[in-house]
Amino acid sequence: MKATALLHDLGQSIWLDNITRDLLNSGTLKRYIDELCVTGLTSNPTIFDQAIKKSSAYDDSIREKLAKGEAGEQLFFDVALEDITRAADLFRHVWEQTNGVDGYVSLEVSPLLAYDTKSTLAAAKELHRRAGRLNLFIKIPGTKEGLPAIEECIFAGVPINVTLLFDREQYVAAADAFMRGVERRIEAGLNPKVASVASVFISRWDVAVTNKVPEQLKNKLGIAVAGRIYQAYRELLLSARWQRAMNFGAIPQRLLWASTGTKDPSASETLYVDALASPFSVNTMPENTLNALAKKDKIGTPMSVDGSAAESMLKQYAQAGIDTDALAAQLQDEGAKSFAKSWNELMGVISSKSAVLEAAR
Repeated sequence: MKATALLHDLGQSIWLDNITRDLLNSGTLKRYIDELCVTGLTSNPTIFDQAIKKSSAYDDSIREKLAKGEAGEQLFFDVALEDITRAADLFRHVWEQTNGVDGYVSLEVSPLLAYDTKSTLAAAKELHRRAGRLNLFIKIPGTKEGLPAIEECIFAGVPINVTLLFDREQYVAAADAFMRGVERRIEAGLNPKVASVASVFISRWDVAVTNKVPEQLKNKLGIAVAGRIYQAYRELLLSARWQRAMNFGAIPQRLLWASTGTKDPSASETLYVDALASPFSVNTMPENTLNALAKKDKIGTPMSVDGSAAESMLKQYAQAGIDTDALAAQLQDEGAKSFAKSWNELMGVISSKSAVLEAAR
């Protein structure tokens, strides 16, 4: 049996960290669903930037939008929603079979809104309305300013993928925002079943310290941080607060492992996938990681709920001079700035491609 099927049977959802029109048109995404147990996907500005820049598959759609007088962000979101809704329809059967637990696709609000609560909330509601798909997550960064928007979106019934989380404290804050939204729905007599995932970024930890720690500590920090977060996640699932909400019909916010592609060429392509095997969670993988996993017939030992091994490893990093609290804040800030940079580059690609296609009319 393929490792992808073994991971699926363990109870971890495999999502693809990519979407392109070529993936959809070629049937490759459908094959991943049918053969590799892929049950969802995520997108981000960088993914769309590369997809539109490197393919002519979007040209006809862009021409059509230009003829309607669209440009910039409006044009992009209309183009992106065409891909996102097609993918959502491919995963709809998963969403139905799992009663709304799995089978989601994700689309991000403009990263330029990462520190603007009001605008983030408005953009999230509008994107979800325009998509018209129940199995769509709107991605909102778990920054200080993003947390109130997350709570308000959950209260409004908009499924949210909380992105850019790095450590336990950031994860717990995101989980609390989700719970506040659910509890407000219960108090208001509304159906509290609103889905959410909390996306924790893993590999960026190891990239950040690769030249600052001894060889024996390389490629282990992200996994140690994940172990600490997983313990907190499981404790939250067992808490009276979460169980009370579930008794009213709520479904828990699932933990999602993001940035799980191996960045060190000397390490295994499935390094993080092997280490993060865990029931009732999601692992969103780049294509090369997914295909590397599909070639294997074994998966890693399931993660321990006991975080003692993770804490022991984190102590070694502290002794090596790594301040994980400060680094988590730095990584979240850098992540927000990186997404904004990718967004600006994406808008540049939209503008330049639009100009070329207009000139050719």
